[in-house]
Amino acid sequence: MALFGAAAGAMFAPTLARAESPLQALQNYQLRAEWADKYDTAIAELNQVKGTQPTLSPMTAVQIEQSIPVYQQIVARGGWPTLPEKTRLKLGSRDRAVGTLRERLMISGDLAAAGGRQDTFDSYVDGAVRRFQVRHGLQPDGIVGGATVLALNVPADQRLRQLELNLVRVRSMSGFLGERYVMVNIPSAEIEAVEGDVVRSRHTGVVGKIDRQSPILSAKIQEINFNPYWHVPESIIRKDLIPKMLADPQYLVKNRIRIYDGRGNELQATDIDWNTDQATQYLFRQEPGVENSMGSVKINFPNTHAVYMHDTPQKSLFGQNARFHSSGCVRVQNVRELVSWLLETNPEWPKSRIDEAIRTGERIDAKLQAPVPVYFNYVTAWATQDGIVHFRDDIYQRDMGDAVAMNTTGAPVAEEAYFQLPQ
Repeated sequence: MALFGAAAGAMFAPTLARAESPLQALQNYQLRAEWADKYDTAIAELNQVKGTQPTLSPMTAVQIEQSIPVYQQIVARGGWPTLPEKTRLKLGSRDRAVGTLRERLMISGDLAAAGGRQDTFDSYVDGAVRRFQVRHGLQPDGIVGGATVLALNVPADQRLRQLELNLVRVRSMSGFLGERYVMVNIPSAEIEAVEGDVVRSRHTGVVGKIDRQSPILSAKIQEINFNPYWHVPESIIRKDLIPKMLADPQYLVKNRIRIYDGRGNELQATDIDWNTDQATQYLFRQEPGVENSMGSVKINFPNTHAVYMHDTPQKSLFGQNARFHSSGCVRVQNVRELVSWLLETNPEWPKSRIDEAIRTGERIDAKLQAPVPVYFNYVTAWATQDGIVHFRDDIYQRDMGDAVAMNTTGAPVAEEAYFQLPQ
């Protein structure tokens, strides 16, 4: 328990005393835009809560090893209590379930033994709940309900097995990843820009749906495309575009998507029989603009899966607990900050020029003078140098099969309201 207790106070006590704590900043960030509205400031505050150690730090395996005996002891003592599924608690609540919540949080080291009424959700419990939410990749709003209750109720023995499995997984990933690299942790739906074994920036992401999974890969980022065209993949033409055209024949016009044959001749929607798969024989290209499915930036790295990272016009997706909406590619919150870091080796591309390139709406490419390695990995449990243990939902059920697959994200992800599904 020593691994957790001291870190809980150290993590929250100093920050809660500020005018705007990291947790308050995180709550506010959903209302902000990007650089112009200090969207990046909120993310910087969140990074202070999570620390600057990369998920795949050379010490991560050792830190997981150190956390395993703690969870073995928790399991040996009977684990922790569970809350009723429909529990709904927040700061100021008075309920018998608060006593159960206190016990649960103390066992996992999120809450130190403190005074106060056992049935009252006070500031100590509030801070402990937020800390728990940060450790489990949930929005730290301090509200106990929904996904937070599901995460609290995952049995201790399953968390122990997650640690044991991911110890093997992280060891297999050990080695020099590069002085500068980007790591996408798929279960976290999060991106880390790492330099000198320190996280320079973290970015909330949106990754592949369960039936259109983001792949495990390693590649090198070589080029940034500003205001890109989006060429619709055949899989999305078949699964999404054809059904949408059958429902609304004006869909292509509304979304500025044009059709071309193999010789580059432009066709009209009326030239295609949408009741068949004829559309898959043609090229569909969405023009640059505010509604482009890739937003204003595409980050290119050649790979056999034909996936990439990109911006998105659907910024609201970054504020969700379950961010598994894409068709394999990764959408990046505050992509300008990541692009700025990637282009630091290109002195001709300062932030001002990045802003200008996006503002013009023109197709512009920037090749990295020094390509940056990028890794898509699948890590559902890890520990940091402060003894903080993090867990994520086994969204693709790759950990140990259906018997122990954990769903802490709530209901399955629904299809998106309209066509914004880059492959």
